[in-house]
Amino acid sequence: MAMCDDQSAPNPGGSLVGPNILCTPDSNKNIFDSADPGRPSYIGKHPGTAFMEMQFYPPGWFISSDVTHWTAALNIDSLSENMNTGQGNNAACGGAIEYVNFAFIQRDGIPFPPGSPSPLGPFVETNEQTLRMNPGDELVVTQVDTEHGLKITVDDLTTGQSGFMVSSAANGFAEILFDPNGDNCDFPTHNITYDFHPMYATSSEHTRVPWAAHGYNIAFSDEIGHFEYCNAVDQQGGNCTAPSATDPAGPDDDDAGCFTADFARQFGFVPVGGCLSSDIDFDGVPYQLTWPGTLRDVKRDRALHTEPVEFTSPLFNAAEGGTGNFKRVAFETDLPRVEFATDPPCQRHISNPADPNPGAGCVDPPKGAFYPIYTTATSEHTQGCVWHLGGAFIPGTTNTFGGSSTTEYGPLLPLAYPAVGGLPSFRYNNFRRVLNNNPCAASD
Repeated sequence: MAMCDDQSAPNPGGSLVGPNILCTPDSNKNIFDSADPGRPSYIGKHPGTAFMEMQFYPPGWFISSDVTHWTAALNIDSLSENMNTGQGNNAACGGAIEYVNFAFIQRDGIPFPPGSPSPLGPFVETNEQTLRMNPGDELVVTQVDTEHGLKITVDDLTTGQSGFMVSSAANGFAEILFDPNGDNCDFPTHNITYDFHPMYATSSEHTRVPWAAHGYNIAFSDEIGHFEYCNAVDQQGGNCTAPSATDPAGPDDDDAGCFTADFARQFGFVPVGGCLSSDIDFDGVPYQLTWPGTLRDVKRDRALHTEPVEFTSPLFNAAEGGTGNFKRVAFETDLPRVEFATDPPCQRHISNPADPNPGAGCVDPPKGAFYPIYTTATSEHTQGCVWHLGGAFIPGTTNTFGGSSTTEYGPLLPLAYPAVGGLPSFRYNNFRRVLNNNPCAASD
């Protein structure tokens, strides 16, 4: 979800395109998506924007709380850069970095340790109040804006427990002062406590985070491409040094952020060696036939794979009362943005700058890889429509949207981004297919 952040890109501090326009929470007045620098709605004039992700972390390994429980967190990313000038924040603040406010969903709603959501605050930890969920639990996730920021509540219908978090100044959420000519990033002066509110009133092609690769506002995504097996490392958290199941010929340049099985065992995690860096050659576990529904043989598929994640379409509070469904659904993947090390690489730059052959080498799925798709089914519990993620052969599937990532995610999508000098940069960062309806409407 796009969020207000007046210290974030695209135009903090103002530039030749105009002053920094302050964000009006929950309003489509914030839609500035024209590619014409002469128009009042030029994208470079867009109010400062952050990118909120309500994240869930599975059990078992180094992204986990423990070996058996899921946890969840409210995560807000901001970009400390003026895209119209190319100037980032000062070096003490990390330059043009994407900084993060982060807080686990807590049963008492209090971040731990105090002040930790702030990007300049202490390291975030779990404690006895952190909401922990079991695999297979049924959850209801509610997101609602309040006077002092977005509130996210997770109700675990299976265990009866609940947790919540509010992205408020009182809870320690904060902006980093955009101070490109400064020489420090001291907490008293550069940590601006802030109530983070949703940016827009609706969700459509026009409600973007203008600096992000993706072109959406309200979305569900399973972030993949961050795990490869590894049997030996030069140091814990370092590089892989031996062949593995995903790299039988030997480690690649992207096999970094690696840990051994013995090291994982010391923390009580599943004793598996692996790497967490970005899998830029698409040979890791998520890009193989390891997903539910990737094998036509149902018995073999169930024996080798987990059950799929299952979720309903989101509902919103309607102005006339009650709840409503979104009228349309789109499928989008940012594969072009991450296909820079493929053979051949994706030429995603259309203009300012321009690649020799824009669009060449941008493929879905990546060469030699599998890419998961969304399918629909009928819930065994409610008899309503639900979404699954995996392959095209999940039992009970009612719609595969073409049955492959090529058909589901559609053609290359050109998007305009603010760029230096007050002129836009056009890029292929995504494949996108927009449906003219919502094929899986949810019930109250």
